[in-house]
Amino acid sequence: MSFFGGSNTSTVVGANSNSTVTPNTADKDIEVADPPTDSISSLSFSSQADYLAVGSWDNSVRIYEVGTGGQTQGKAMYEHQGPVLSVCWNKEGNKVFSGGADNTGRMFDITTGQPQQIAQHDAPIKVVKWVDAPGAGILATGSWDKTVKYWDLRTPTPVATVTLPERCYTLDVQYPLMVVGTAERHVQIFDLSNPNKAYKTILSPLKFQTRVVSCFTASQIGRVAIQYVEEKDATNNFSFKCHRRDATPNGKDQGLVYAVNDISFHPVHGTFSTCGADGTIHFWDKDARTRLKTFDMAPGPIAATTFNRNGSIFAYAVSYDWSKGHSGMTPTHPNKLMLHACKEEEVRKRPRK
Repeated sequence: MSFFGGSNTSTVVGANSNSTVTPNTADKDIEVADPPTDSISSLSFSSQADYLAVGSWDNSVRIYEVGTGGQTQGKAMYEHQGPVLSVCWNKEGNKVFSGGADNTGRMFDITTGQPQQIAQHDAPIKVVKWVDAPGAGILATGSWDKTVKYWDLRTPTPVATVTLPERCYTLDVQYPLMVVGTAERHVQIFDLSNPNKAYKTILSPLKFQTRVVSCFTASQIGRVAIQYVEEKDATNNFSFKCHRRDATPNGKDQGLVYAVNDISFHPVHGTFSTCGADGTIHFWDKDARTRLKTFDMAPGPIAATTFNRNGSIFAYAVSYDWSKGHSGMTPTHPNKLMLHACKEEEVRKRPRK
C-alpha cells in the first residue's frame, strides 16, 4: 500500500491543469488529477462518504476523496499482481474489495491502511460484490473459472461455491437477489436465502454476449433489456436500442452498433445510466421509457460509471474498454476519470404518459 498525490486538486476540462475546482465550475465536468496509468475497469463510491475506489489495468486500486466543490485528493493505493477488473465497498464503507487477473480477491482496510488477500480462484476474478446478508455480510466473487464463491472474511476458504454454466462476465446484487451473466448469454438469478442453487436460469433476450447486468441485462449490441424476475410481471419486459450511430452522414440507419459497458442506478430516484464504447452516456427513466439526458460525446469509450451515495455526483471513466482487442490500445488513447455534478432535472423520474 502507498499513499499518493498529497494535496492534488482536480482540473476542469479545458482549464489549466493547476486550476482549483469551485462550485462556480459545476456546469462543467471535472477531470480528476493523477488517474491510473492504464485503462480504468471499475468504479465504486463508498455508501458512507464520498470516497471513490478505482480499479485499473495498471494492477492498482486507487482511493480518492471527493470534496464538496469537486476537488479530489488521492488517499491510498494498493496493488494486485495483474490487472484489476472489479472493485466494491462493504456496507460500512471501511473496506474496499477488488478482484483481478491474478486470480485473487483482495481487501483494503481503510482504518488500518493494510491490504490482504481474501479470495482465490483458478482463473481471473471478473466481479466482486458485497452481499449485505443478515447477521454478517459476505463477499461474492464471480470468475472466468465458471464459479461464484461466497467468502466469510473470518475464514480463509469459501463458505460455498456455485458452478455456473459458463465464465462469469458480470454479476450484481440487491439482497436477496443476485443476478449473474455468463458467456454464451446465460443469465442466472439467485435467491440468496438459498444461495447454492440458481432460482431461475434464462438465456438473455438480447442477441449477443451479455456485458453487464444491473439486476437487468445490457448487452454488447447497443441494446438494453428490462427483464422482471417473476413470471407475473413478464408483460412489463422490454428492450430498447442505444449507443448506436449512423453508418453514413444523414443516413439515419443506426448501422454502427457499440457495446454497452456499464449501467448505474441513481440511489434516490431509481433512474439509471448507460455508457458505451461509442463514448456516450445516457440517463434513462425506465418507467416512463424515456431518455432524460445525453452527454456530449467523449474522445474515447466510457468504460465504467457510478453514482455517489446520494446521487449528487456521477463518476465516469473515459478509457479504452478493450472492445477492439490489443490492437485498439494506442499510446494516444485517452484515459480520464471524470466527475459530473448531477442536476435534479437530469435524474428525476418523468410523469408516465
